[in-house]
Amino acid sequence: MLDQLLPWLLAGFLIVFAAGALRRIAMWRAGRPQKVDLIGGLLAMPRRYLVDLHHVVDRDKAMSHTHVATAGGFVASLLLVILVHGFGLDNVWLARALMLTTALMFVGALFVFRRRINPPSRLSKGPWMRLPKSLITFSVTFFIVTLPAAGILPDGFGSGILAIILLAGIIFGLGEMLFGMGWGGPMKHAFAGALHLAFHRRPERFGGGRSTGLKAVNLDDETLGVAKPSDFKWNQLLGFDACVQCGRCEAMCPAFAAGQPLNPKKLIQDMVVGLAGGSDAKFAGSPYPGIEVGKASGGPDMIITDGLVAPETLWSCTTCRACVEECPMMIEHVDAIVDMRRFLTMEKGNTPNKGAETLENLIATDNPGGNNPGSRMHWAADQNLKLMSDVKEADVLFWVGDGAFDMRSQRILRAFVKIMKQAGVDFAVLGNEERDVGDVARRLGDDATFQSLAKHNIATMKKYGFKRIVTTDPHAFHCLNNEYGELVDDDSVKNWEVLHHSTFINELLTKGALNVSEYKGGTVTYHDPCYLGRYNGEYDSPRALLKALGIEIAEMERSGFRSRCCGGGGGAPITDIPGEKRIADMRMEDAAATGAELVAVGCQQCTAMLEGVVEPRPQVMDLAEIVVTHLVGEES
Repeated sequence: MLDQLLPWLLAGFLIVFAAGALRRIAMWRAGRPQKVDLIGGLLAMPRRYLVDLHHVVDRDKAMSHTHVATAGGFVASLLLVILVHGFGLDNVWLARALMLTTALMFVGALFVFRRRINPPSRLSKGPWMRLPKSLITFSVTFFIVTLPAAGILPDGFGSGILAIILLAGIIFGLGEMLFGMGWGGPMKHAFAGALHLAFHRRPERFGGGRSTGLKAVNLDDETLGVAKPSDFKWNQLLGFDACVQCGRCEAMCPAFAAGQPLNPKKLIQDMVVGLAGGSDAKFAGSPYPGIEVGKASGGPDMIITDGLVAPETLWSCTTCRACVEECPMMIEHVDAIVDMRRFLTMEKGNTPNKGAETLENLIATDNPGGNNPGSRMHWAADQNLKLMSDVKEADVLFWVGDGAFDMRSQRILRAFVKIMKQAGVDFAVLGNEERDVGDVARRLGDDATFQSLAKHNIATMKKYGFKRIVTTDPHAFHCLNNEYGELVDDDSVKNWEVLHHSTFINELLTKGALNVSEYKGGTVTYHDPCYLGRYNGEYDSPRALLKALGIEIAEMERSGFRSRCCGGGGGAPITDIPGEKRIADMRMEDAAATGAELVAVGCQQCTAMLEGVVEPRPQVMDLAEIVVTHLVGEES
């Protein structure tokens, strides 16, 4: 009986899957157009899945092995099931290969089952709780059904009751796998995820690459930013559907940990709700802190912030990219958040707290604090710095940034100037010609102001000759290095070498341009700035710099690519969405747990946020300040 029914069952479920897949594709394609390499993406997908994606999954060794066994076993089993039971290929070795792959899948499914016995809070429950049972049922039933074809049992073995049980198991297993992949269930991610990797929004991330710069808004578009789910690029919508609801992003999100109304996993699932239409009533994971599940609803052509996602959720994000870095499906949460912010800011003018004032200041005075632009060089009145307008050329353009208006940041700038002078670096500054780099405007969603500032700065810099740009501000470093190039066609501008001061100082130390004494103080820990580490991959230079001073770093539990944000990015201090605690306080607790007396930082915003934590706490110093206290000899 099974021999006769199996081909029809397989054909039926494959047709159902195809119908569901076409439906989901139509939903994705309702988004804005986006050019992708269809053939190249599909050809690249296996490597992206097996290599690039696996590198991220492999950070959790147990789940990595489980995923290989379960997913690999399923894909191989399904292909062999179609050959052996669908087309009826009478080949003992194919049948035995099928038994081997189902056994592999079964082992992986057991580990999935074990994980679901007492799942961590970050994992979604609901339909995901039945997934291990579905995987086990699929693997076991097809293992047993294949025994005759493998020559292990005679044809037609088993009673009618056993046949009925096996038939029920096959229907249940195939239903979860194929119906769920196409129509929406726990296995949906398998289909959507494969295509997401093929047509990823940032293909540069594959092959060991890095892509973190936000994409520029076409200011001539009818709608600026994303108002409705259908305003997203179609491959962004596809990416949302690829979410496996593992909650790694939730576990890493500083805003969620602080009790602010943001959970990146829930946000992605809300985008899926908006894509399909409906409510969040069936969401089976952790809610946004302080916001109940079941009251949000939306549709493809409905304004997102009118009922699906509260504006406070979007403004809670620090744009630290911890969620993106941790996501095993390489989903771009931050892109989506900033896209929605752009609509609120540029179309609605709804930027909370001091956001509107800050943007007005940037437009009126070219700096977020509303300071007199003519006072940008007052911090260096006694430094005798060379101006680019006077010298026209220099080896290094020192990008000062808006730290010029902040007394605490000025100490960092002066320390770095002293280092460069002692090393004999030929450098100059733009002085009052420099404008804000535009980072705050861009993160707050005002891409128009960002583009205006960026184009002015680019035009100014093109007037002069220099080999490198060096800055003490990772946010300026990121914009200059990763976001300015999109706004110009001039290859000479795109090829500017931009360095963070930690990298530059480390170079000076390496080549012996600085003479430093050995550190004699207490325990030191290092805080990785998000815009230096996760955005630009610079983790080594700051540590090498400290090591050159004889410092053994007491690493925080969350360091490197898993470093916790200080809470200062993405305009978060400006929008100031309340939570249960402050992100900076949590980060200082991380530092204190190491027993450190000193926290070394490489970002002016991080310095400000961490020094804002009430004492007693460790001292906070920028890398340049630490180095300058150990310089030996006179300035050249």
